[in-house]
Amino acid sequence: MWNSMKVSLDDGAIMPERAHKSDAGLDLFTPVDFVVPAGGYAFVDTGVHLEIPFETCGHICSKSGLNRKHGLFTDGTIDEGYDGPIGIIIHNGGSEDYQFRRGDKVAQLVIERIFRPSLEIVDKVSGGKRGSDGFGSTGR
Repeated sequence: MWNSMKVSLDDGAIMPERAHKSDAGLDLFTPVDFVVPAGGYAFVDTGVHLEIPFETCGHICSKSGLNRKHGLFTDGTIDEGYDGPIGIIIHNGGSEDYQFRRGDKVAQLVIERIFRPSLEIVDKVSGGKRGSDGFGSTGR
């Protein structure tokens, strides 16, 4: 069982951290100023390199405050074995450009256990009682 993760930082990169000891996610910070245009995307290289533990992956998640207050969304997966810098793609669903400054939180990283089942071709899959009911099928 692991309880630590190796980290290296490019020049100017900021060490990820948890705001609270009990937080699931590590906050990721921008090492540079940049703008995410309204209705557009931006990419920022955090300069953080991690050794993702065996049988886990890193999930890049939006910061809830940025999401709720400014319409900024991010998502991504970092596979075990990747050791390049963590890059963050941010979508601005809002109507105004958003300015990030060096040291601002841009996303959070949650390390999750993964399961790698083998795939088996069958004639039909059965989902149980729910069947193919999906989007909105349970009502408001």
